[in-house]
Amino acid sequence: MTTFLDFALSKKVQQAVDDMGYEEPSPIQTQCIPLIMEGKDVIGQAQTGTGKTAAFGIPMVETIPVARHVQGIVLTPTRELAIQVAGEFRKICKYKRIRSLPIYGGQSIGHQIKTLQQGVQIVIGTPGRVLDHIRRGTLALDKVRILVLDEADEMLDMGFIEDIQSIIKETPADRQTLLFSATIPIEVKRLSAQYMKNPVNISINRGEVTVPLIDQVYYKVLERHKLESLSRFIDSQDVQLGIVFCRTKRGVDELTESLISRGYLADALHGDLSQAQRDRVMKKFRNGDIELLIATDVAARGIDVSNVTHVINYDIPQDTESYVHRIGRTGRAGRRGLALTLVTPREYKILRQIEREIGIKLTFQEVPSTEDVVERMAEQWRERLSTAVQEGGLAPYRAMLGNLVDEFDPIDLVAAALKMAAAVDVNPMDDKEYDFGDTGGGAGMVRFFISVGRSAKMSPADLVRLITDEAGIPKEAVGKVDMFDKFSFFEIEKESAPFVYESLRHSKLNGLRVHVEPARPRDASVERKGRFTEGNK
Repeated sequence: MTTFLDFALSKKVQQAVDDMGYEEPSPIQTQCIPLIMEGKDVIGQAQTGTGKTAAFGIPMVETIPVARHVQGIVLTPTRELAIQVAGEFRKICKYKRIRSLPIYGGQSIGHQIKTLQQGVQIVIGTPGRVLDHIRRGTLALDKVRILVLDEADEMLDMGFIEDIQSIIKETPADRQTLLFSATIPIEVKRLSAQYMKNPVNISINRGEVTVPLIDQVYYKVLERHKLESLSRFIDSQDVQLGIVFCRTKRGVDELTESLISRGYLADALHGDLSQAQRDRVMKKFRNGDIELLIATDVAARGIDVSNVTHVINYDIPQDTESYVHRIGRTGRAGRRGLALTLVTPREYKILRQIEREIGIKLTFQEVPSTEDVVERMAEQWRERLSTAVQEGGLAPYRAMLGNLVDEFDPIDLVAAALKMAAAVDVNPMDDKEYDFGDTGGGAGMVRFFISVGRSAKMSPADLVRLITDEAGIPKEAVGKVDMFDKFSFFEIEKESAPFVYESLRHSKLNGLRVHVEPARPRDASVERKGRFTEGNK
């Protein structure tokens, strides 16, 4: 097993690493640190949460000498990531006389100029503000030894390519260049080919990215039940600090408003907020003044809060990279984290794709029941009651009980108080919209008609496989199958019927949309016709 001692770091840097609580290097650190210390150009493909900042930060601080001029520059796509990276550098530089400075828009440029004049060795900044300083003559990069492009794919997506090229031209040709990116699209390859010298490629596969300290589970939910399912999860779990991801800014605003109206401490984070508003929200989140941060992917990029206990995908991400980025917000600093994904019938295929690409099968869990929520609330009140008794100071409240103690058993009084305190208003998730009525199915089963038969070159086993693959249900949930030439009937356990119906309504077979509807008792005549046709082929 590799340890940080194997890198032969200086005493001061090793002490800083020990203070940061690192026990052993992550895969990206293990591979990158020795190469960077040797002076090689490196391309590191790794997502957020893999420890890549320390992968380039530790060797930079180790190899850069103390001097007044800037010798290292790190370019990041966002203000938040610049602040996060600068925070890591401050920790690594703790015992060395090396100063780092984040420079970004939205902060007083006068303050940044003053600090630069005092002497800074490492600058971490966004391309726009770095270029602004260069043009003002307040930042010189002619003595830079190491240039880092962090989240390179994101910077190019945000249109920073010309700014990056202008900045690179200000640095010496013999500099060391490090590029880190979650993905390596053609634009990143082109950039590396133009500005890097024989770079060593390091790729951390997705299996290594999804660290074992993150438990990954999913709930199967209908679209109209998502809010209630999320509420039940929060009420039944100890969500101390959670990030909830939505696909759109509108979705973030609507969910935040709904959660606040239900009494949760929540706030929104998305691109339409001003920088001052974003800073206020993040300050509240870091301080624990809110328990739930509702965010879009772009707004949450660069967030580094070490004690996030839960990441919840309210809307499933559309690609694996986004999924890995999201869940990497929890399970940090040796803590255990939980990543929950709500999956609707239409999204089940996306979930399976993510599972294939990360090489991990997510654990399925049932949405917490009313009883689960009530039990959790009662447990919390029992704990509060026990704490209150131990803390004392109950004399005024004893007096308030008056003659009740003489009239009722004290244990009954405590039980009644606990009942009132733990009362929970849990909204039902009934399926009245899916009251399929009498479909002619067996006991506890719902029978469906589907416009797929033997003429589509399908067997009953093929149909069962189609149903289970599309809806994500076990084969045991599928009952009797009657297949004819151009259509079929099949039975599904009642509790799985709504999910199967939603899944198959939007499915296609060989490019053709499949028609599915609840069967009717009168369909017996259709079946007789089907059997007659089948028998006279």
